[in-house]
Amino acid sequence: MKPKKYTKADLNRNSGLYFLIGLTLVLFLIWRALEYKNYNTSTNDVVLAHMLEPDLQSEVALTENIKIPPPPAPPAAPVLIEVVENTEEIEETFIQSTETDQDAKIDAPIISVDDILVAELDEEITVPFSVIEEIPVFPGCEKGTDLEKRACFQKKIQEHVKKNFKYPDIALEMGVQGRVYVQFIIDNSGYITNIRARGPDLILENEAERLIASLPKMIPGKQRGRSVKVPYSIPVNFKLM
Repeated sequence: MKPKKYTKADLNRNSGLYFLIGLTLVLFLIWRALEYKNYNTSTNDVVLAHMLEPDLQSEVALTENIKIPPPPAPPAAPVLIEVVENTEEIEETFIQSTETDQDAKIDAPIISVDDILVAELDEEITVPFSVIEEIPVFPGCEKGTDLEKRACFQKKIQEHVKKNFKYPDIALEMGVQGRVYVQFIIDNSGYITNIRARGPDLILENEAERLIASLPKMIPGKQRGRSVKVPYSIPVNFKLM
């Protein structure tokens, strides 16, 4: 293909630039058309708006200014002040120091060792029933050997429980039964103390404690010729027939 004779007469050389300029002008005209607004300024609308506007002026109520009188002034101090002279003499009390000097001698009576009295305290000793030298004696078991007294002691306690045993009515109605283990102490005077029961129900425990508390006074047990406390335990069986 032969080149054109006149290159400057090419009409398509600046076509892209002309296209951008035209596109810019079109967009500018569209934007101005969209932003254009028309306001109606007729006098009728202004008058109507003025008629609909509420009256913002309101009468303010007048308030009365109440004047409160000032509080009365405090009483003035007396003009004349009388000075009274204290003619009474006060006796000063001299407090003597109780501190002593290390060089001071203290006159104290000399006490010899023979003049000191040593008081023996009665120590409460507890000896188990199985190893005590002289067991507590149940009333009626005073005679016999040590083995015979032990057997009589256990027999008398069982007879006492059977004789005074009473099944609680509440336990009968509820069907409560079981074995209650009771532990107590025969003190150094022969009385029953420190009764403790352990069983399946509190009702049975209270009844077992009542049985043991009703035991008679005994001859206290002795260890090396001295009255001591002796613990003892016994089972009480509550069984429904």
